[in-house]
Amino acid sequence: MLKKSTIPVLDNCSINNDSSSPLFVDHLADYIAKHHNMVFPHKHNFYHFVLFTKGSGNHLIDFEKYEIEPYQIYFMAPGQVHTWNFNGDEEGYVVNFDPEYFQSFLLRTDYLSRFSFLSGQQDQIVFTIPATHRAAALNTFESFYRLNQNTTATDLIRVTLLQLILWIESWHGTKTEKTSNPYNYTIFHNYLRLVEKSFKEIRLPKAYAEQLFITPNHLNAICKSYIGSAAGEIIRDRVLLEAKRLLVNKNLNINEIAIELNFNDNSYFTKFFKKATGMTPDEFRKNNS
Repeated sequence: MLKKSTIPVLDNCSINNDSSSPLFVDHLADYIAKHHNMVFPHKHNFYHFVLFTKGSGNHLIDFEKYEIEPYQIYFMAPGQVHTWNFNGDEEGYVVNFDPEYFQSFLLRTDYLSRFSFLSGQQDQIVFTIPATHRAAALNTFESFYRLNQNTTATDLIRVTLLQLILWIESWHGTKTEKTSNPYNYTIFHNYLRLVEKSFKEIRLPKAYAEQLFITPNHLNAICKSYIGSAAGEIIRDRVLLEAKRLLVNKNLNINEIAIELNFNDNSYFTKFFKKATGMTPDEFRKNNS
């Protein structure tokens, strides 16, 4: 395993200066003023979402650039790499909460996995609130912010955050288990979790299908029905994303990254990366320095 310093991982405690709180809510302008020095690629070990009601600039999430627009919401799952380039006129809200925040509160410990916008899927993590819901969104976020100032209302705050997430789901308009086969939905998200855990060591969909007690063809069909990609593409994309994250760290050379990702040699890794991106790892590193 790599021993050199990689991309910094920030925890909720370091953000809110309160080691006892798994939840943080703030006005966006105040948050940026406090943490303006965090303009460098970093990860979080918590869920992080931001509502912009005003602002300009851009936000980089896992190497995809998004231009800021009013009433956009950005969702980041633990482990995603991001940084920003704001112009100083931002207003809105920011909410951080630990992955375990609901585990002692809900019977289903995997409840958050039902929400596609909390999964880290690139096509789900940014959306604009429809005009008809913007007044309700402002009221909801402001009420949640004010309620969170009352630290004695712990369970009420949890319920309100859950209600906020459910409302966002209705604004977001994404497909969830309500509109799909619950069995296939569970298989798909279990597959994503297995890939996240083992993508460095296991590259064949067949091996994952065996763990899920289904055939590779069935796994392929499920993946294509949800995101339009084959099971093998999901593995490849996860390896590629990790390669990009590691390449941001200039303390690591290309050979060390190839070894970390279990490629046989530097040459094989370079061919894989260039085929997927159209550039060599060195070229990607220079373009994303």
